Amino acid sequence: MLTNLELDLLHDGAFIPAHPLALTNDKQLDEKHQRALTKYYIDAGVDGIAVGVHTTQFEIRDPNINLYEKVLRIAMEEIEEQNMQRPFLKLAGICGGTEQAIKEAQIAKDLGYHLGLLSFGGLGQYTEDDLLKHTEEVAKIIPVFGFYLQPAVGGRELSFDFWKGFAEIPNVHAIKIAPFNRYKTLDVVRAVCHSSRNDDIALYTGNDDNIVIDLLSNYQIRVGEKTVNKQIVGGLLGHWAVWTKNAVNMFQQLKKARKNKEDIAPFLSLANEVTDANAAFFDTANNFKGCIAGINEVLRRQGLLKGNWCLLDSERLSAGQSEEIDRVYQEYPHLHDDTFIKENLQKWLK
Repeated sequence: MLTNLELDLLHDGAFIPAHPLALTNDKQLDEKHQRALTKYYIDAGVDGIAVGVHTTQFEIRDPNINLYEKVLRIAMEEIEEQNMQRPFLKLAGICGGTEQAIKEAQIAKDLGYHLGLLSFGGLGQYTEDDLLKHTEEVAKIIPVFGFYLQPAVGGRELSFDFWKGFAEIPNVHAIKIAPFNRYKTLDVVRAVCHSSRNDDIALYTGNDDNIVIDLLSNYQIRVGEKTVNKQIVGGLLGHWAVWTKNAVNMFQQLKKARKNKEDIAPFLSLANEVTDANAAFFDTANNFKGCIAGINEVLRRQGLLKGNWCLLDSERLSAGQSEEIDRVYQEYPHLHDDTFIKENLQKWLK
């Protein structure tokens, strides 16, 4: 259930990292470090977390692994333990066919999550009309946060008409735009602006290759006789799962500059630095094959994970990726938050 406080935060612009999965070397859940990650994000000042999403590894839903409900529950327990006196958005990843998505939506709702981040990965047999009906069924259970996932990691291209229809669905409140494609990003912005619910839909960047520019961009879309102004107000990003404390500070500076209409020129170099760091973390040199392992590797180096292990054996660092992470660490020391983690790690691991 979304209260007005959470809706206000969603539309003002929230910083939401995608929560990784902590594993032991035999691919079992490392609950101690899983809880430590959630504590890290809360203490870093994030506005919410997304659990059970791509960065958490979709394989947690495999019946032989069966970790979906458990990782959602662990994150919720840690959030409640903090007793925060501020609004905090709790998002649960939802995917699979309609029957599975409805089941996951009910689990998330029962656990107290505010929104379901609805992924269409693996639904290649669904037409766009099927996907809209699929969304309507999920939205009957939990408020929906849409997700345009890039094809390189399991997404599909979706049309302007699809996103316009998607925005019209009651109980859809936001869309994460993550096609890693300027043209497709613009499709979503235009579609929302052309919908009758354009004021009800908050736009979020999931374009880890263009984070800063997305957050600074203002869109002026002509709709009939009027111009609709729309902004990508916040981010829901796997990239924000690492170096989080300093990224929160950056986001707050961006929001301040945006609201006060300050000169954005000083942020343009920063934009390129963040994208370069993301290239190392997400393994763009190898078409994103090491994107989850790269995030986990950074957290391993900082002590928040014991290893960069993933549930799938095929999910691992690519050749040269570790050296690329070394490089961006050396070139952009102002972006990482190693000192913050070192000062708090033992507290989080208790």
